[in-house]
Amino acid sequence: MKYKIQICFFILLFNISFSQDIIHEEQIRKIYDYTLNNSKSYKWLDFLCNQIGSRLSGTINAERAVQWGKSELNKLGLDKVYLQKVMVPKWVRGSFEYASIITAPGMSINVPICSLGGSIATPSYGLRAQVVEVRSFDELESLGKEKIKGKFVFYNKAMPKNFVDTFSAYNKIVDIRFHGASRAARLGAVGVIVRSINLRLDDYPHTGNMSYGDIPNNMRIPAAAISTNGAQILSSMLSLNDDLYFYLKQDCKNYPEVPSFNVIGELKGSKFPEDIIVIGGHLDSWDLGDGAHDDGAGIVQSMEVLNIFKQLNYTPKRTIRVVLFVGQKSGLRGGKKYAEIAKKNNEKHLFALESDVGGFSPRGFSFEADNDQLKNINSWQNYFKPYQTDSFLLVNKESIISPLKGNNTVLSYLRTDSQRYFDYHNAATDVFQAVNKRELELGAASMASLIYLVDQYGL
Repeated sequence: MKYKIQICFFILLFNISFSQDIIHEEQIRKIYDYTLNNSKSYKWLDFLCNQIGSRLSGTINAERAVQWGKSELNKLGLDKVYLQKVMVPKWVRGSFEYASIITAPGMSINVPICSLGGSIATPSYGLRAQVVEVRSFDELESLGKEKIKGKFVFYNKAMPKNFVDTFSAYNKIVDIRFHGASRAARLGAVGVIVRSINLRLDDYPHTGNMSYGDIPNNMRIPAAAISTNGAQILSSMLSLNDDLYFYLKQDCKNYPEVPSFNVIGELKGSKFPEDIIVIGGHLDSWDLGDGAHDDGAGIVQSMEVLNIFKQLNYTPKRTIRVVLFVGQKSGLRGGKKYAEIAKKNNEKHLFALESDVGGFSPRGFSFEADNDQLKNINSWQNYFKPYQTDSFLLVNKESIISPLKGNNTVLSYLRTDSQRYFDYHNAATDVFQAVNKRELELGAASMASLIYLVDQYGL
């Protein structure tokens, strides 16, 4: 009798589990069906890119984007929509950027360049000096002040090609862009030219953030990125004549910090409202393109998650909050402020999901979680197999949601096909037309499905 009861109990548990699986599979299918047929994300992205445009922190366009985000979230009929004040740096590129390789008196070759974000300007008449080519900080240091002083340092380190995951390749090289000016300045360089972080050979220079660290203002030097084709030309010319000169002119400028805002909307949980699930991307962008992939795609996908739930009449058990973060390009300002206020309010964040890898085909998710949490999450992989997004990885990275680390919060990141991302990253090519509608929508559906499972199962 005892064994019969046990068998019946296990059969009951199996049936309940099987029934739940069917329910969740059906709900995820509804999420994908709705998104691929009715999504707002592509129309949102069209407006964000083509009616507002680039959204550099501290600019009018950035604030227009804040007001647009608040307005669109209000239209969804969420339980709460509000702004959260964030102080952000203000840097303006200026109106003039020009560079040329001087091959002989009266003879020069123009090359595409752009100022790195945060750089100072050249003198109004420009800057003319000889060039020293290096491929690493070790090589720079080995040359010393004697060979560097009074010259441009040309960092010609190509993005490594042997990484299938291009973000891994990016992480191997980004330090040169970020710290290159400060390292060269300490050796007496007058400016730096950094090869664009891009696998493709083209004529589009890629900007990005840089830092002077703790060097005093009077030691700071202009920093610019050169296109990959331009870098090839400059390197070839230097191999023929290492006494040639380079001319650079840029009129970018740093200003005092200004106020901006995170945009926040939420659906309040019906059963566990104190458990908060966050979805987000960053609203700001660099100023050369429209910020379509970086990170307009992540913004509209995050908004789409709440739109899907509203349209499917899904009532979450836990509070689901979308955050359109500002100031990511200038030191994760929006993420830090959000985490600061969450801690001050003693909020319990169960899970945070970020989309900041472009609107390409989704492949799965990365997680920062402990072993027990990861075991639970991995049990959901079968739900994603029909949609080819079941690649789950464990990572540890810095991102706009990183300030939420700790207190048992699981951090998660949408993973996309990365092969084309750095064709557009921080460049004038990052425009609306570069985003595929279906790929964007598949990413939004994947995110909504993951959030649905977190809401249902908890962690």
